[in-house]
Amino acid sequence: MNYERINYILNNDNKFDIFYDDRPVWIQELDANNQKAKIGFVDNFEERDVFIKDLYEND
Repeated sequence: MNYERINYILNNDNKFDIFYDDRPVWIQELDANNQKAKIGFVDNFEERDVFIKDLYEND
């Protein structure tokens, strides 16, 4: 995934299916360098900072 797509998702009210390591996540915010995103996992309360290139949408 890239910065432009994540920025679009964060500024949109629609639901998007985003995944990290085959697990569904929601994007909380982008870091100041626009290289990482803070994500929360849908299936538990875990949060993690990950590179945005490692996030993907299910086609």
